Amino acid sequence: MIQLPYHERFKYSPITKRPDYSFPEGKRLAIYFALNIEHFAFGAGLGHALSNELPSPDSRTFAWRDYGNRVGVWRMYELLDELKLPACHLINTTVFDYAPDIVEPILARGDEMIGHGRTNAERHGQWWEEDEARMLSEVRTFIKDKTGVAPRGWMAPWMSQSRLTPDLLQEAGYSFEMDWPCDDQPIWMKTRNGKLMSMPYSLEINDSPQILVRHHTAEEFATMIVHQFEEMLKQSTKQPLVLGIALHTMIFGQPYRLHALRKALEHIVNHPERDKVWITRPGEIYDHVTSLPPGVLAEP
Repeated sequence: MIQLPYHERFKYSPITKRPDYSFPEGKRLAIYFALNIEHFAFGAGLGHALSNELPSPDSRTFAWRDYGNRVGVWRMYELLDELKLPACHLINTTVFDYAPDIVEPILARGDEMIGHGRTNAERHGQWWEEDEARMLSEVRTFIKDKTGVAPRGWMAPWMSQSRLTPDLLQEAGYSFEMDWPCDDQPIWMKTRNGKLMSMPYSLEINDSPQILVRHHTAEEFATMIVHQFEEMLKQSTKQPLVLGIALHTMIFGQPYRLHALRKALEHIVNHPERDKVWITRPGEIYDHVTSLPPGVLAEP
C-alpha cells in the first residue's frame, strides 16, 4: 500500500468517535472572536490587498491597510464593548511601538493577546530553525515585557508553518497554536519535547480569504457567520464544538461592513438559545479542556 508523507503531529480521529464532554455550566458551543491587528512595512514585504497592487511603493494599499489601525480597530472595539463581548487579539509586536494607543483598550478590557509575529510583512515558514526559534521567543518575551503577561497562544502571520514550528512553539513556552484549521475541537499535537494544543481557528469564517480572495460581500460574510453559528449550535448537541470568528481591522473596520457584522453578532448575542453558548477566549478554552480527566482529549 502506498504510504504518503505525513506530518506525524497527530493521528486521524473522526469527531463522531471521541469522548464527550461539555464546557462550563454544561454549555456545548464555545465561541471566540479573534481580532487581527497588524502593521506592515511601507513599500516592502508582504501585505493584504483589496485590489490590484500598484508598483512599489504602493501608498494606496499601505494606506488602506493602515486604515485598520487608525480607524477600523476603534470601531471594532466600540462594537465589542456595545455587545459586551470578550475577544482575543492577534497582534504584531510592531503595533506596540507604531500605535501604542491600540494596546491600551485590550488591557483595559481584560482581553487575551495571541502572538502574531513581528509584522505581517514577513512570514517565517521558510526561515532557518535558529532564526524562527529566536523570533518566536522574542515575540513572547516582548509582549510579556510590555503587558506583564506572556501570550500562551500563537497564530502566525499568514498561518505560516515550517516543519519545526510546533516544536519551536512548545520550546518557547507557548501552550497552543491556531494555524491548523483541521478540526472543530481542540486537539493535542506531538512535538519533540512534549505536547502542544491545536486550537480551532477557521479559514472559512475568516474575513480575509472570504472578502479579499473569494470576493464575497459583507452581507454574505455576515450570513456565513449566522449559518455557521446556527448549524454548529445544532451539531453541538452531539459533540462540544468551538467556533472561532476571525476578523481584520482594515476589512470589517470599514463602516458598511461593520454594519453587516453588527447584525450577525446581535443574532448570536440575542439568540433564544444563548444559554447553551459559551462566549469566551481561546486561553479559557485551553484551561477548561486541560482540566478534563485524562483521555478525554486524545493523545497525539
